[in-house]
Amino acid sequence: MSSAYVPINCEFHDVLEATAIRRQVVTIGFLDESGAPRSVDARIVDLHAKDGVETMHLDDGTVIRLDRIVTVGDVERARREFPKAT
Repeated sequence: MSSAYVPINCEFHDVLEATAIRRQVVTIGFLDESGAPRSVDARIVDLHAKDGVETMHLDDGTVIRLDRIVTVGDVERARREFPKAT
C-alpha cells in the first residue's frame, strides 16, 4: 500500500490529540503497509510530522501514518479520506 500521504481532516486530528492528552489506552484500527487491517491497544504518546507525512507514535513502539488510521476508540475516520492503493 505504498502511496502518497493524504492529510487527515482537522476534526479527526483533534480526536487524536485529545486521546493523547488523556493518556488513555484505546483500540486503534489501521491499515498496515500492505493495506491489511490491523488493530492494537495502546496509548498515543506523540503525533509527529516530518517530510510532509504525519505519524502517530504509540507507547508500544508502533508508528502509524495518520492517513492509515481507520478508528481510534469508538471514533471512525471518514472513509472518503483513505489513500488509494497503488
